[in-house]
Amino acid sequence: MAPLAIGLVYELLGSLPRRAGDPPDADAEYEPEATLLALESAVRRAGHRPLRLGAPHALLAAAGKGELPALDAVWNIAEGFGSRNREAWAPVLLEMLRIPVLGSDALTLSLSLDKAWTKDVVAAAGVPVAPHVCVESAEAASSVALPGPFPVFVKPRWEGTAKGIAPSSRVEDRAALVCEVERVVRLYRQPALVEAFLPGAEYTVTLVGNAPPRALPVLQRALERASGIGVHALERHVPDGAAWQFETPGALTPALEAELARLARLAFEALRCRDFARADFKLDAAGAPIFLEINPLPTFAPDGSFGILAELLGRALEDLLAEALDAGLARLGLAG
Repeated sequence: MAPLAIGLVYELLGSLPRRAGDPPDADAEYEPEATLLALESAVRRAGHRPLRLGAPHALLAAAGKGELPALDAVWNIAEGFGSRNREAWAPVLLEMLRIPVLGSDALTLSLSLDKAWTKDVVAAAGVPVAPHVCVESAEAASSVALPGPFPVFVKPRWEGTAKGIAPSSRVEDRAALVCEVERVVRLYRQPALVEAFLPGAEYTVTLVGNAPPRALPVLQRALERASGIGVHALERHVPDGAAWQFETPGALTPALEAELARLARLAFEALRCRDFARADFKLDAAGAPIFLEINPLPTFAPDGSFGILAELLGRALEDLLAEALDAGLARLGLAG
């Protein structure tokens, strides 16, 4: 089989066109150069030829000028900015151009970015979710019926990579709830999602492939000891001259790992994800896993979940990424 031309659509850290009032973590989902190098290496390892296409706006400009190179498929990792449809920008353009896309399509990406809608869909498929309510304003927060007793957890309704999560996200009373909802709505220009706070250990499940996807070994995430919030979400908020104290309180038994994998596959299939995704869970007070969110555009950075898993499995990151690439090409009928 002749090598395929695999386009890469992406945004690098530092490339976000910032607006006045943007939060400091506005580009948190963008990737370092190391991610792009790993993807290029994976494409070559699979026997194909990578081509850098740039961000969705560059893709649009090149297509409009008739300057887009011949492509067999595109590996999209672009996040976009400023709307809940931002992750769908590149897949929609590529669909219009009739260029096959690796990973989930535009509808899945938009739906899964909206945490409230995602919970409705996966709950209907039998995946347990935390009680939650969407709050549009600080005024509404002063009287909204809560999804449970305090503490509750507050975050933006449609963001990823822990954007909008801060030490103040765990809320202990009504006055703090009003302040936190005001912060989220003002900085992130969207409703706040208020959830029952889950006190247990946090886990992430990486999935590769289709019909059904294969769950890679489950990873436990470190929690900040005092608040129980994931350290990965707080690392942008390290106090001056200090560091967060963390713990990994969970015991990952074979039965729990099997249940996490089962629930992750249910969520993957309910949302019609494709080729790869990462699903996050936290345990409730009884030790039962509760779905938090799913990311069909997971980071492929060397220090992300794929990089950690590659190290645990004794494999090169490029090999693991090439496996994800092969899964997508097989689904598209492009595998050798």
